[in-house]
Amino acid sequence: MNRTGIIATAVTLTTLTLLSPATTGTAAAAPPPPPEAETAARHLATLTVRAEGSGDGYNRDKFPHWSDQGASCNTREVVLKRDGAGVKTGSNCSPTSGSWTSPYDGATWTKASDIDIDHMVPLAEAWRSGASSWSTARRRTFANDLTSAQLWAVTDNVNQAKGDKDPAEWTPPRASFHCMYARSWIDVKYRYGLTVDSAEKSALSRLLGTC
Repeated sequence: MNRTGIIATAVTLTTLTLLSPATTGTAAAAPPPPPEAETAARHLATLTVRAEGSGDGYNRDKFPHWSDQGASCNTREVVLKRDGAGVKTGSNCSPTSGSWTSPYDGATWTKASDIDIDHMVPLAEAWRSGASSWSTARRRTFANDLTSAQLWAVTDNVNQAKGDKDPAEWTPPRASFHCMYARSWIDVKYRYGLTVDSAEKSALSRLLGTC
């Protein structure tokens, strides 16, 4: 085989390896990007401003999450593969190796157990902002949304510090992520027609100013 043929074969084998979704994740991927800051600002201006509703009746089970996504994978496992680097999984789709860099604090982890999958707009926050009136099917879609910037692989204790707080109450410790955080939060609320309270809207406007 000549040199050209050897190179072509090597490229083909490499491509096949990279495209094997059952074993290897993409390198440092991320959720689908939200609109840029200018569009985010326009979307923010259209959101209904209303005091947060009551949390009465809220339960995480009303947002069925980590749904089956096929190929033995649930939503959490899909996000771990998507957002990690060099992720390899077993036959049950659970990661056996890889690394994850949390955008919230910049920390890198090599054990999936150190990673939480964060709902950008927390489930309890969504409940107080309009999701209490949704059907269970819509809440399931919201809790497993892989098509927007709703799901992020982040350091577990940072996610726990966030809890169900909105941007007026909590922002990621990594300041360089504040712009993306605001754009993502606004996009999720805009997509789902959720409300914002006045302090939340002011905080989002301020965060957009960092873009």
